Amino acid sequence: MESVALSDQSPTDGRRSGSRSENILAAIDLGTNNCRLLIARAQGKEFRVIDAFSRIVRLGEGVVRTGRLAEPAMARAVAALAVCASKMQRRNVERSRIVATEACRRAENFEQFRARVRRQTGLTLEVISPEEEARLALAGCAPLLDPRLDYALVFDIGGGSTELMWLAVRSDGSPLLLASISLPLGVVTLSERYGGDRVPVQVYEDMVAEVTDQLTAFDTAHGIRRMVEKGGVQMLGSSGTVTTLTGVFRNLPRYDRTVVDGSFLDFASARRISRGLLAMSCAERAAHPCIGQERADLVVAGCAVLEAICRLWPVGRLRVADRGVREGILMDLLLADGRAPRYTAG
Repeated sequence: MESVALSDQSPTDGRRSGSRSENILAAIDLGTNNCRLLIARAQGKEFRVIDAFSRIVRLGEGVVRTGRLAEPAMARAVAALAVCASKMQRRNVERSRIVATEACRRAENFEQFRARVRRQTGLTLEVISPEEEARLALAGCAPLLDPRLDYALVFDIGGGSTELMWLAVRSDGSPLLLASISLPLGVVTLSERYGGDRVPVQVYEDMVAEVTDQLTAFDTAHGIRRMVEKGGVQMLGSSGTVTTLTGVFRNLPRYDRTVVDGSFLDFASARRISRGLLAMSCAERAAHPCIGQERADLVVAGCAVLEAICRLWPVGRLRVADRGVREGILMDLLLADGRAPRYTAG
């Protein structure tokens, strides 16, 4: 594992009133679309989530066009991070890592934004590389890999980028990374270019084709499709797209992580649901309890990325992970204590 950069700000050190023996850890993933927090208590060789927070902030809104984080987007992100800092302070968090991804990688004014976050919340953002983002996502969802299958495709469809990893799976279920790729295509970037309300079928196919074009060379270089055709390849998806589609597939009256995380979604059902969402207006999608107003204009772009992946690598079904970078950070923090982590849902 790579070394872990830990923040040392007052809201995150927890030494004012908390006992060191409590081992309270926190992870924040500030993405292009979402701000997510997990707070966990280390318990021997596992951790148990004791608090969480998630808010759609659309930090990357307009970044591809302007190269800068917009003022309204920064204000939304700072407000969400202030909530995170307050929760961390109340929970007496001892150690944490706070990472920012594609939007902040692209933005020329990231340093000004980082200074503003530090000034207003006490938190210090760490912008991470696509490779580190993929590593953390894999660490977070690796417990869902099936050790009976020799290879795995793991992907994370984000707001500003999509990470995909090609893995060998050891007999104990642990992954060996063979190759990875980060595409500068996510639900926010594609929606801004192609639209997010009523998307014509041909425009949707153009999105699928763009993603496919960027994945084809990766497939050829590593012979992935040939391995898929032979069998023994599993697929694991960690993203709001796959969790949302799974919630729709299961007709949930509201999104329920305990039902979705670790479940399976077959490709035929994913395509049927995607085409149904494509035929809807943004308002119609927003009315679904597992989509809502904040995701309604983004979900079609996520479906296009997913469809490109499924067409290129017809595994047949994917396992759904409502976990990723945050869990990976928490596992790193446990490893820094010499522990062998295991994730336990709270």
